Amino acid sequence: MIQLRLKSECDRDLAPFVTRIAEGEPQSAEDATLWSLEAGALGYRTGQTAFRLRGVAPADIAGDVLLIDPRRQIAHRLIRAASPHNTFLVTEQCDQLCLMCSQPPKQNHEDMFGHFLTAARLAPPGAQIGLSGGEPLLHKDDLFAFIDAVFSSRDDLSFHILTNGQHFERGDLAWLRKHRARLLWGVPIYSDDPATHDEIVGKPGAFAQLAPNLSLLGLAGAALELRTVVLAQNAPGLPRLADFITLHLPFAATWAIMQMERIGFGRMNWTRCFFDSSTDFASLGAAIDLMRARGQSASLYNFPLCTVPPAYRGLAMRSISDWKQKYLPACGACSLRDNCAGFFEWYREEDGFMEIRPQ
Repeated sequence: MIQLRLKSECDRDLAPFVTRIAEGEPQSAEDATLWSLEAGALGYRTGQTAFRLRGVAPADIAGDVLLIDPRRQIAHRLIRAASPHNTFLVTEQCDQLCLMCSQPPKQNHEDMFGHFLTAARLAPPGAQIGLSGGEPLLHKDDLFAFIDAVFSSRDDLSFHILTNGQHFERGDLAWLRKHRARLLWGVPIYSDDPATHDEIVGKPGAFAQLAPNLSLLGLAGAALELRTVVLAQNAPGLPRLADFITLHLPFAATWAIMQMERIGFGRMNWTRCFFDSSTDFASLGAAIDLMRARGQSASLYNFPLCTVPPAYRGLAMRSISDWKQKYLPACGACSLRDNCAGFFEWYREEDGFMEIRPQ
């Protein structure tokens, strides 16, 4: 698994700071250049500040944007230049308790927008950066101000924002319209049945708030990615959800159907929530067929290719972020491996898919 935190050494009295590992000559005041190579440590300097990194080679972090935390002696890799999977964790607070949440919420919030602004301005050209939580829109004013500030200096960047969709208001319309070409909103919907959706997200009345807010995004012309994690609780109703989407949300750019991740609440609730699509793809197939028949896009995320019937494999994205992706020993001889999402690092064969067969 790729490490997103590196061991660092620097003056503990310094405040946290963001720096980019220079490739060649520094291009900005925040760029850090290599000045020493010691056994097991790389020495860098940005301006008058020196720091060391351990457990990594210079070529592996060239161009990366780091947040150096002197007190903890940790370097957070906010942006990895060679990866398309870069996300800023805006907050760990959330107003829902989803059964399969991979990032269980916490009460405390640490404002990182200043560091994220510096990091975004140092991002590679044309980058799309994820914004996630928790629930980012619990801090909507700060989030919108951050995005405005980034776009004022970087007209080549875009954001993919994951939100539960509970916190939009009609007063947001002008702002949403202004940035609609550069923002993709990823919003979960788990069922067309309000009771089932509310059960999954652990919040009574969530569907009743979500439905008009999705319409608001449509009114704004926003790019909308609907997201549905397949669970035992909602798998039988996926064809009905597809019907609901095509009738009421025809403006959605795509429907991302996702397999469950065995971490956080997902690990706690795995035995009662995991749906083995490798042995029963009927409801998924019917839902996808309906979407395609009515001219809307659907994709499969986090599905190993061998768990998907051949007719639907073209929809299965190589989606699991590289830093938490693995392959099983059986995958070694599979001809589909190079195009396969693989498995999450914390996946267990003993209680996972029953039909894993190299192709």
